[in-house]
Amino acid sequence: MQVKPVTVTGAARRTQIIDATIAVIADQGYDRASFARIAERAGISSTRLISYHFAGKADLMAAAAAEVMTAIGSWTGRRMQAHSGTAAQLRAYIEATVQFIAENRASMKALTEILLAGALDYSAADDAEAGAPLEQLLRRGQAAGEFRAFDPVVMAAAIQRCVDGLPFLLEREPRLDCTAYARELAMLFELGTRRDT
Repeated sequence: MQVKPVTVTGAARRTQIIDATIAVIADQGYDRASFARIAERAGISSTRLISYHFAGKADLMAAAAAEVMTAIGSWTGRRMQAHSGTAAQLRAYIEATVQFIAENRASMKALTEILLAGALDYSAADDAEAGAPLEQLLRRGQAAGEFRAFDPVVMAAAIQRCVDGLPFLLEREPRLDCTAYARELAMLFELGTRRDT
């Protein structure tokens, strides 16, 4: 496979195509996200430009998913770093993730569509790796005496599933008060993790 050099113009074009891909999937669904529709949304003259930058649809979908997941990680990471103490960081993680989902509904819908279509090579090991930072946060909280004794794997999975389920809930209840959702969720896991004094 030939490796193409990445230029500033090439990187901008890739971003343009990825953004268009996310928009098309969010608007029309994964199955209708053809190169022709993506090229039209991106405002580019030919699908060959997509093929130049991406090896195929799987490569493009992986890049689109990675774009959204990287954005979530950066968003939540910055907000968690603003807090000291694991309890405060856990609250920040929950509230920031909910806020990102609420404010980036098209991106989250696209990511969900890609995952549900089985378009990513995503395994149980990948799922475990994705949950590892949250598990580590919970373990640190236990070691520091902020959290009670519980299974960090189970608790991390419960937290993650609650935030991962929000895009589905927003499909059914688009006017949901996400600030209240974040507050309730943060309180739920604060009560579930804190150490009795």
